[in-house]
Amino acid sequence: MPKLIRITTVPLSLKLLLQGQMAFAKSNGWEVLMVSADGKEIPKIEKAEGVPHFTIPFTRKITPFQDISCIWKLYKLFKKEQPDIVHTHTPKAGLLGMIAANLAGVKIRIHTLAGMPAMAATGTKKGVLENAEKWTYANATEIWPNSEGLKNFIIEQGFCPVEKVRMVGKGSSNGVDLVKFNRNALKENHLVAATMRIMPGEDDFIILAVGRLVKDKGIEELVQAFLSSKIVNRSKLVLLGAFEQDINPLSAEVIQQITDHPRIVQIDWTDHVAHYMALADVLVHASHREGFPNVLLEAGAMQLPIICSDIIGNRDIVTQQKTGLIFPVRNIEILKEALEFAFVKRDKMAEMAAKLLEEVQTHYSREKIQEELFSNYKRLLNEAEKSE
Repeated sequence: MPKLIRITTVPLSLKLLLQGQMAFAKSNGWEVLMVSADGKEIPKIEKAEGVPHFTIPFTRKITPFQDISCIWKLYKLFKKEQPDIVHTHTPKAGLLGMIAANLAGVKIRIHTLAGMPAMAATGTKKGVLENAEKWTYANATEIWPNSEGLKNFIIEQGFCPVEKVRMVGKGSSNGVDLVKFNRNALKENHLVAATMRIMPGEDDFIILAVGRLVKDKGIEELVQAFLSSKIVNRSKLVLLGAFEQDINPLSAEVIQQITDHPRIVQIDWTDHVAHYMALADVLVHASHREGFPNVLLEAGAMQLPIICSDIIGNRDIVTQQKTGLIFPVRNIEILKEALEFAFVKRDKMAEMAAKLLEEVQTHYSREKIQEELFSNYKRLLNEAEKSE
């Protein structure tokens, strides 16, 4: 029975980004272990996936002494468990997990690249983060970027030898659950609850953003574009995500605007994102960096029109004026114009959303991505057996 260890920095990534993958491997006769830092989500994840979890005290910051301790703990875990494959996600788990797996002699070491913090960093921090990426790739046997744009970027920048790089399917880390993100599968009680939290006026145009409320997600530009737009008094901006002020914080001024403005609604989080998408008129994803954003696949599955920034990941999913609107990253003025266009040209936005729905259904169903993923595991096992 092959043994697989899946690692992310925090348990929320196991729950949201890799949902169902561990259970899929187990259903195919594999032994699977999940690893992440501690968190309240762990019991639910263990129950949902049907596989055990092991805690390693990862941090999301640069913490050299604790990071070395985590490498040692991972090394001992790998020596004890003797996995056939170690597969990491997220930057910190990738760096420490790949180093430890290499030291422990694990033959198949995979890191999925789903965005690079270095892309949005500046100065000394940018160099540190770029070196961390290179160390991750050097210790891995394969790198799986989750978008064509990321794949081309790391090869062009010389971060990784081309022979190590492989993309699963047409991109995405886990596809989209077309059963859950389906307008015909929504529950009335959750729709009512979402409506009560938004409290829209009868003719309000609902602008939705989904994700952590941090600077890298373009939240500051979105708030400013919304507040300066001609449609501010006929719209509501719904920010579905929690403030994370420990890393990449929003300015105090923007937090005050979000908190105080009567036309902005902030909701920490919910497992019923599809219901908010059903109530929205447009989704805005203004992020400064991405890998292959799940939120755009989810909006596509919900046939919700999209406005997104012109970055790797976003433009791997959305085609300008064919399946959505794309604006230059950090450009408040053009984002404002895009919001006003979406308000006026609702039929045109609906046409683009319908085209994106077709693409998502064809290429990005969760089942399709998980089958592709598992076939690559089997390929790597076969190659390892032949090389012995």
